[in-house]
Amino acid sequence: MTQRIIYPNDDGGVSILIPTPEYLETHTIEELAAKDVPTGKEYKIVDIEDVPSDRTFRNAWEYTA
Repeated sequence: MTQRIIYPNDDGGVSILIPTPEYLETHTIEELAAKDVPTGKEYKIVDIEDVPSDRTFRNAWEYTA
């Protein structure tokens, strides 16, 4: 299962972290979130299918807890 980390950014949009297969060989996705999500930001780990593939309206994406 391929996963992504999403969190709200300071511009009101959504940031998406995409882990590389190489990173996941030696770390967990939770470790990546702890390392790269800005302090104090809520985040979710979601399946890739939950992230829209059409980037046309990417600036309109919203993060809900």
